[in-house]
Amino acid sequence: QNALAMLVGKFPGDAKLPAFSLDALKLPSELPVSLPSQLTQQRPDIRASEALLHQASADIGIAKANRFPQIALNGSYAYSNTQNQNLFGPRILMWNIGGQLTQTIFDAGSLKAKQSAAVDAYQQAAAQYKQTVLQAFQNVADTLYAIQIDATALKEQVLAENTAKANYSLVQKQYRLGATSYLAWLDAERQYQQTKMARIQAQAARYADTAALFQALGGGWWTDSKFY
Repeated sequence: QNALAMLVGKFPGDAKLPAFSLDALKLPSELPVSLPSQLTQQRPDIRASEALLHQASADIGIAKANRFPQIALNGSYAYSNTQNQNLFGPRILMWNIGGQLTQTIFDAGSLKAKQSAAVDAYQQAAAQYKQTVLQAFQNVADTLYAIQIDATALKEQVLAENTAKANYSLVQKQYRLGATSYLAWLDAERQYQQTKMARIQAQAARYADTAALFQALGGGWWTDSKFY
């Protein structure tokens, strides 16, 4: 409840979330065993790293362009006359077109160094992007494997709980008939409760790893038909 309150931006006491039980939670009916690589493109960390890579690439172009002369053209027009009565005559319109050429004469190689720095920054951004993608694939693969392990563990724990429950029911009947001791009854109940707790923990672990898969994929993949 406290974690959900934090996710919706509320204090734990102000969230007013509806009550729920573990049994009310439902897993997706089908989870893909393997996923297309396009799903990881939804991850915010990959998209952010890709944006930084594009920015680093653009910085190379800017640094390279700064090493070339920069030409600025401007134009203007005005009236020119020595007599006031002909100030706005049709023959006195004068145009002026000029150009400006700016170029650093001596920069001690600073512009070249800035271009080299931009290239190095791009290579760094490319390496970070590759590392981010690799970590994303590992994250997805780890969560998929964890879900498979959780499914096996939950199946075994359900079987153990059912066996312990049947044994506990049998011992109860034996105790009521006087065929066993009260201590045996308590021991059978203890085993049943332990297996029940283990089943609940296995179930909770599967829920947690399923949520981790949604997070690893960036969320929203189950609503996009292009992935199926």
